[in-house]
Amino acid sequence: MIELAYSLVIEATDEPDYFGFYSPELEGFSGIGHSIEDCLFQAKWGMREHVELLKEQGLPVPARNPNATIIIQNEKKIAA
Repeated sequence: MIELAYSLVIEATDEPDYFGFYSPELEGFSGIGHSIEDCLFQAKWGMREHVELLKEQGLPVPARNPNATIIIQNEKKIAA
């Protein structure tokens, strides 16, 4: 069972032990981890903290996604 309130995208980088993650549904939420499992753990708790900060600042909080998805992909390179 996915225990995330929002969908998550995890991106693998050129470094074998460095992953970035973000939620396309939770503006401003992102982080890094050393494995996919680490990203999932950090995202679970980080999303809760992020939502609390939004509430404290009086900012809108998106509705939870009952069908949250996790996408694991290679990092998207930005063209210069």
